[in-house]
Amino acid sequence: MALAFTAFVAGAIISLVTSWLLVTRLERVGERFGLSEALLGVVAALAADTPEITSAISAISQHQRAIGAGVVIGSNVFNMAALLGLGALVSGFIAFHRRVVGLGGFVAMCVAASCLVASTGLVSAPISLVLASVVLVAYFIILGLHHNVFERLPLPRAFTSWLLKAVDEEEDSLEVAIRPSRGRPIDVVLAIGALVVVVLASIAMERGASKLGQHFHVADAVVGGIVLAAVTSLPNAVAAVHLARKGRGAAALSTALTSNNLNVVAGLLIPGALVGLASPSFTGNLTAVSYLVLTAFVLVVAFAYRGLSRRAGWAIIVGYVAFVIWLLAVS
Repeated sequence: MALAFTAFVAGAIISLVTSWLLVTRLERVGERFGLSEALLGVVAALAADTPEITSAISAISQHQRAIGAGVVIGSNVFNMAALLGLGALVSGFIAFHRRVVGLGGFVAMCVAASCLVASTGLVSAPISLVLASVVLVAYFIILGLHHNVFERLPLPRAFTSWLLKAVDEEEDSLEVAIRPSRGRPIDVVLAIGALVVVVLASIAMERGASKLGQHFHVADAVVGGIVLAAVTSLPNAVAAVHLARKGRGAAALSTALTSNNLNVVAGLLIPGALVGLASPSFTGNLTAVSYLVLTAFVLVVAFAYRGLSRRAGWAIIVGYVAFVIWLLAVS
């Protein structure tokens, strides 16, 4: 147990610290290749999600599928509270463009719905993966298109104009938050090294947490959905609070939604399609429903009021606390 505790603590600290290096170096590499602000945001979210995704894949590969699913979906619930709820409390009000909420929110709800139907067994993991991937890949393609390409799309002019404005507004919110310096060859080397360290440390963290959970008879849903989910999401939470305190909280919405989308596809649906997901359970369904409901609440409030107030932030955090209490009660 001493070894398991050491692996969990050391793995958590090393993966969280090194993930910052991974994020910054990958952003610089992306800048070197001329990625747009929106795509740089995707790269940053993917890098920051490495601990969650690695921990989930490690658990699923060890046939601890409830823990793997809990890490991913629980992290997504935590992200809504930590990135957006806490960000709104810190800044007082986070203003959003409605088009950004509409575009990102549509993708987020599609991915959350795919996660729910896969977790509950209503739809198989491979089919859910296809559904989520189609929407997510289309979103990434739209983010990477240049203005002149939008004009040639075989779509109604009003729709392409709306898409173009939505992408421009999302990039405006991200530009001051993530625009890095141009990368050098050393940044590629450092990014690869950091990725290896983060993956190994995250595996150690997951194995340690699993052993501790088994020893103390803690339910897998709690180990994955609360403990590992919160620990692996801390880098995103710290970054979101930093942005909010600097008056750049609008970037947190794109970060939170993109992070959650990548978590589901890379950490849950891809491994699930390959080796299978955990059998449907009440705790698993509760976590998936909480993720979908909290995401929908955030999007509706953000769209209706063009942002999130401190009161909305409290409501999001209370929603997360209620989820934790309920999950502990039924586990």
